[in-house]
Amino acid sequence: MDKCGIYLGCNIPFKAPDIEQSFNKIFPQLGVELVSMDGATCCPAWGTAPSFDIDTWLSISGRNINIAEEKGVDIMTGCNSCFGVMAEARHFALHDPARLKKLNENMALIDRKFKGTSEVYHVSHVLHNKIGMDKIKENLKFTLKELKVAVQPGCHILWPTEVMEVKEKNSFYPTMLKELCEALEADVPHYSALNACCGMGAMRSTDAEKSIGLLKSKLLSMKEEIDPDMIVTTCSSCYLQFDGAQKILQEKGEIDFEIPVFYYTQLLALCMGFDPKNVAAISEVPRDQLIAKIQSEARRLIKEEA
Repeated sequence: MDKCGIYLGCNIPFKAPDIEQSFNKIFPQLGVELVSMDGATCCPAWGTAPSFDIDTWLSISGRNINIAEEKGVDIMTGCNSCFGVMAEARHFALHDPARLKKLNENMALIDRKFKGTSEVYHVSHVLHNKIGMDKIKENLKFTLKELKVAVQPGCHILWPTEVMEVKEKNSFYPTMLKELCEALEADVPHYSALNACCGMGAMRSTDAEKSIGLLKSKLLSMKEEIDPDMIVTTCSSCYLQFDGAQKILQEKGEIDFEIPVFYYTQLLALCMGFDPKNVAAISEVPRDQLIAKIQSEARRLIKEEA
């Protein structure tokens, strides 16, 4: 994969632009040119068009995918919801002739035609399956050796498995993010709430108390069972929930600890030696001490000159 259309979604550019910067730093160095998806719109998220009109959903997602088709590239997104929505839309279009017919009737109104030639990938799929562990390890300047990670894969990258073109070997015991963190030499133990929802998304907007309650259960599972140095996710919504809502739980007196949170590409960028001010600058839970520890001389990899 030499080129990939980068679909950022909403959360990353608006709420976590340093995650976007981490994409811009790591992927070119790992051999993937990021192609702008100029003109792309909302995916659209599950709580919008997909919940009230399937054909409208397919038309919006189909147009986004068609932008990549016209550029001759596959799509990569760093948002689990964007991945789930567009991957499922592509599946619908390619497996339901009636839906495909209606989709292209709508697309014809804007002089477009859905072809199904562009795949939809998540950032973790590109890193794990396309770039690979060896290439990642070759580009490290620092490691996470002796640091413990709690991984949070998120929901929409895992299910429904029957329509996902790219999926885990076992969605009920996901290992992709674990293996990506282990490539950085982190310790990544299992904890019992690994597959539990963090409570973000529509629940956070409709029932904040229940949403925060789900997060609390997950945090307690992490803390009590493995006591991690950090939480690592590849879902922008999970990232915002874990990073932002820990303070709420602290203020309510429901937890007396905090765990720094990273999106995986931020952590990889740090281990590749990029400046934290560019790739990991924004967070509610303080990360400065942990970042300094990660990029300390004691963790620098000494590589023999060829």
